[in-house]
Amino acid sequence: MPRYVTLEEAGGILAQCDRVLVVGCSGGGKTTLSRTISARFGVEFQSLDRDVRWLPGWKERERQEQHETIRRLALRDRWVMDGSGASTFHLRLPRTDLVLWVRVPRRVALLGVAKRVIRYLGTVRPDMAEGCPEPMPDREFLSYIWNFEKRYAPLFIRNFDLHGPNVPVAILKSHIEMACLVDLAEHARQRSAVAPPPGSPKVDPIEHLSD
Repeated sequence: MPRYVTLEEAGGILAQCDRVLVVGCSGGGKTTLSRTISARFGVEFQSLDRDVRWLPGWKERERQEQHETIRRLALRDRWVMDGSGASTFHLRLPRTDLVLWVRVPRRVALLGVAKRVIRYLGTVRPDMAEGCPEPMPDREFLSYIWNFEKRYAPLFIRNFDLHGPNVPVAILKSHIEMACLVDLAEHARQRSAVAPPPGSPKVDPIEHLSD
């Protein structure tokens, strides 16, 4: 069984960890969440679609080259990695401090894809490789989203158990929970920044004022 954590626990972990893996169905908001974490907490944003999988013209890199690139990216000190390929979890999970599983209803994911197409159709979105303009989704892609939970959730769970049994996993079921997580992490960082170091002497405010 994966080491599931609550939203509050995940916020505390996110506030102090170095490497975050964001997974979930296309259209669910995982890229937006990853970019938000990157901007708020100063960690490198890594996209499997942009940095690993695709070459211009929607040509897929050789599998071995993809694995070598992922291995190199995962060895970096601080990152948030956006990508759900279960076949490379064995390369990523051992280097991960926190998994964020964006697990929204499929209607939300389909709406997210529709909004993405409206915004980027025929152009290259920021998280995609150069030379890969946004296409109209075909039947195969829509079927992938429709059946994602049934087909891929068991693979996620199995791989979490195999390759990251001690890595905390937070399930995020809505955009509201994603925003709440980031806020919780920011508040946790602010509290830790103002807290006195462990073992430091306490100052009596009345005695201090009388000096």
